[in-house]
Amino acid sequence: MSPLHHTPHLVVTAILTLFAPFLPELSGQDTTPTWQQQSVEYGRIMSQVTWTPVAGTMPKRGGYFTQGIDYTGTPYSSVRSTGRYIGFDIFLKTFLAAVQNPQSVLYTENLYGKVSNAECYYGKVCSTYTSYALRCGMQVPSWLHGPEHRKGVTRVEPPSAQFANIGDVIFRPPSTKISGSHIELVTGLTKDGEGEVTHVRVEESRPQTTRDTNYDVEGFNAHMASNERELYRITDLDAWRGENRADSFLFPNYEEDSATPVINRVLLLDRGDWVPYYQGQAVKFNVMDRDSEGVEALVIMRGDQIVERIEQLGKGVTERSFSIGGDYTAHCVMSDGSKSAACEFSVCDLDFSKLSDEVTLGEPLEIRFRSDNMKVIVLRLVSQGSRKTRHNVFVSEEEREKGRVVIPADQMQDQGKMQVWLIGENRYGRLKKRRDLEVGR
Repeated sequence: MSPLHHTPHLVVTAILTLFAPFLPELSGQDTTPTWQQQSVEYGRIMSQVTWTPVAGTMPKRGGYFTQGIDYTGTPYSSVRSTGRYIGFDIFLKTFLAAVQNPQSVLYTENLYGKVSNAECYYGKVCSTYTSYALRCGMQVPSWLHGPEHRKGVTRVEPPSAQFANIGDVIFRPPSTKISGSHIELVTGLTKDGEGEVTHVRVEESRPQTTRDTNYDVEGFNAHMASNERELYRITDLDAWRGENRADSFLFPNYEEDSATPVINRVLLLDRGDWVPYYQGQAVKFNVMDRDSEGVEALVIMRGDQIVERIEQLGKGVTERSFSIGGDYTAHCVMSDGSKSAACEFSVCDLDFSKLSDEVTLGEPLEIRFRSDNMKVIVLRLVSQGSRKTRHNVFVSEEEREKGRVVIPADQMQDQGKMQVWLIGENRYGRLKKRRDLEVGR
């Protein structure tokens, strides 16, 4: 018998020693992905998701998404304070559930003509894509990514393929005073045997869905040269984000967004599933019974208490509203007495008002707010006069307890109309309440 048969551990040791340089986890090398690599993976959660409309009334720029056609990437829509951003205001799975319900807001609501640069009620734009990938708790507008506005970021010169790195962002300034800017993310580099870059993969959110493009060197350099694009490199992610860190909030939730959801086949809500509603807002329950098992009743519960049992024969939409805040579920009792999977939603209150009738330029502004079943996290200021003026005032625990927050005087420097957004979150998502103020001298 060969000596090796008596000492198998020697064979294993020899193999591990031989291949150790190629197996970092065995050679003791750190295998933790860099934040740039993690950002690529987070971005691709949104750019690589696939979905299929079940009706022909889901709006997109220039028309509607085609029923029964597979799409890749989240839909583009600048929902602002009216709709909800995928990944920030709702889970990705909430959007995917709404896609499966022909009576959901994706098919019954159209923001075209109501909100600038918006069509679909749930959507994403370039800056919510990059902000999500870069682990921000709130959207960073495209024009605020660069070194003029943020710490921990530098401009790459020359902005060419050979100098690009994954995690870099590409900024396209507005071509006119009234046009928008654009931001993209470098998510991949391909190199030849000599280490020279041959291709650069760029991902972005733009009409109609999030997309990726694998440019060759000539194509990437031409892309950068067009419209005077700039290449930014974030050298210190924490300095760049400041207080705006995803791990300080409940959203984005990368674990939930990256998991494959199980979509309810019996019952869905008009906003999908796993989603918050305002108190008094209509909740529309669509009993779909897609497998035709037969439905005996629809049961709505708050916690472990039954709110209502609705005798339900066949398929159809039932509408209810709820004045009591809390976490709710709804399920169907099937004809054989079994229970369907439950849809989950919450009922919340979120509102605010200014304490003074006069808003004076260059003076602090105190605002009073209230919430129920929702944690107030930020007040956002958006100047109508200067599109580049935007501030997030993060709300402290002490301010939440008092129900009051003071907007600093240095953030009240633009005369004219100003939007004030109150944003709150709970485990199902975020709600936004907007009021418009006039800032005078």
